[in-house]
Parts: sequence; C-alpha cells; structure tokens
Amino acid sequence: MSEHKALLILHGKQALNEDVRAAVEQYRQQGHELAVRVTWEGGDAQRLVDEALAQGYGQIVAGGGDGTLRDVAEAMALAKTDASLALMPLGTANDFARAAGVPLEPANALALLARAPVPVDLGEVGGQIFLNMATGGFGSQVTANTSEDLKKVLGGAAYLFTGLSRFSELRAAHGSLSGPDFHWEGDLLALGIGNGRQAGGGHELCPEAVVDDGLLEISILPAPTEVVGTLKNLLAGGLGLDNLFVRARLPWVQINSQENLDINLDGEPLRGENLRFNALPGALKVHLPAGSPLLSRGAALPAN
Repeated sequence: MSEHKALLILHGKQALNEDVRAAVEQYRQQGHELAVRVTWEGGDAQRLVDEALAQGYGQIVAGGGDGTLRDVAEAMALAKTDASLALMPLGTANDFARAAGVPLEPANALALLARAPVPVDLGEVGGQIFLNMATGGFGSQVTANTSEDLKKVLGGAAYLFTGLSRFSELRAAHGSLSGPDFHWEGDLLALGIGNGRQAGGGHELCPEAVVDDGLLEISILPAPTEVVGTLKNLLAGGLGLDNLFVRARLPWVQINSQENLDINLDGEPLRGENLRFNALPGALKVHLPAGSPLLSRGAALPAN
C-alpha cells in the first residue's frame, strides 16, 4: 500500500462540480497522485473502497454529504484497513465536517491529506457502522422526509422548514436505555447517539461528543407536555432546550422498546425494538485539522 496514493470517491451528483475539478487538478499539479471514481447507485462506495484498497491506495477521500461519508467510513472499517480517510464536504448539511472544522472548500479539504491522520472512534449497531450520529424520534423523521428539491433551494434550512411543517405529527416514543452505571426509561421526543456533535442540518444534539475518547454521547429529550412548545421554538431557531436533555457518555447503550423505533444513521434508516449501540475505539484513521473541536486534546498530529 502506498501511503500517499489517494483516491477520491465522489458522489455522482458532484461529477460536474467545477470547484471539485479545479481542486483535483491543483492537487495533481502539486505533484500528488489522486485518482477519482464516481458513485452511481447503492453499494458503489463499498465496491470502490474495496477496489481502492486492493490497488494499494493509502488515502481515500469521501466527496459528498454525510451519507457518502458514512458509506465510505463503514466500508473502510469493515475492511480493517490501515488506509486513512479524508473528507471533502459537498452535501447540504455536512454535519460531521462542520463540527470537526473541516474546510468546506474542496481545495482546502484536500490539503488536509498533508496532515498525519489520527485514530478516531466509530459507532456500531447491528453490524452497521456510523461515523457521526444515530438519531431517533422526531428528528430522524424530519431528516428522512426532507426532500432533495427542498434541500437544493433552502440548504440546511430545509430541515427546519420540514420540521415546522410536520410539527402536528409530533409523537413521543417510549423506551428504556441502559449502559454502564446508567438507566433511563420513559417517553422521548428525540434521541441522539453521537460520535460527532450535530445532525439534521446543524442541530447540536450531542455538544460534548469527541471522536477519540472511546465513548458515545447519549442525548435524550424527554416528552413531558411542557416540552412540546419549547421544541417548536427550537425548530424555529429559539434556545432554551439544552437543560431539558438527559445526557451521558457511555462505551455502549442498549435501547429497548415495545414498538419499532425509527433510527437514522447519517442518512441510513434503521428500525428495531432492541438495539445495542457500541463505540469502536480508534477504528479508523482520519485526516482532521489542527485544533479540531472533535478531538479531546484539541489538536491533530503535526503535518507529515
């Protein structure tokens, strides 16, 4: 495997993105080797990662939104590779990249390949891997039901618009959550299980999460009647909900419910009554900027 031989796995919708093309060309002109492959349908990210590793690529860049990032990170984790991952944020929300401080400009994102990667944790549930966050309850329904056309017009505000328009459908789910020295049971409106901090277009559900502590941050919004009005204010851009959350940082958490819970894994839907979420410490090497807020020590390793 060549440590500095890089492959960009680019979401198909970004194939004609001129900023991406210019960034790739600039990177190559600097003397670096960078190949590009484009996804077309489900399963392509897995196939392209497998092919890249077989061909000796030591650096893989995920070019797309949070869903593309999850797909590439999962494929790399399942391969148990020593190759490293870089992010080129090209989606609507880019929740993980924004929280991590990764530049949104393609050329600046590629420049992070020059920095030594750091081992980061991943989350796992039922054999599925996620890098950023699993969300449940109303928040996951909003994310899943926000149309692609609306996201093109409104960007991250599309999640807010969808949340307000669907507010009358708000319904609590009942469940119990257990982990080491932790137990909570009751009705909940929203749930975040975070390796990263934000989801759904910038909503910071897990504000203390970091990616190198071997823990997941559990964030539960209970559903007493008085919370409903406050939640509407939150969706409208208001503040005041933070002190209503129940939070814990755990290496694993078991969720049990008498009905199927709808969970969103960075865009990948999941349903189940009994789900165990595990942190996978140091499972993937990722290129992050110096001083990334998602690193517990506040700084990445020095550049190579």
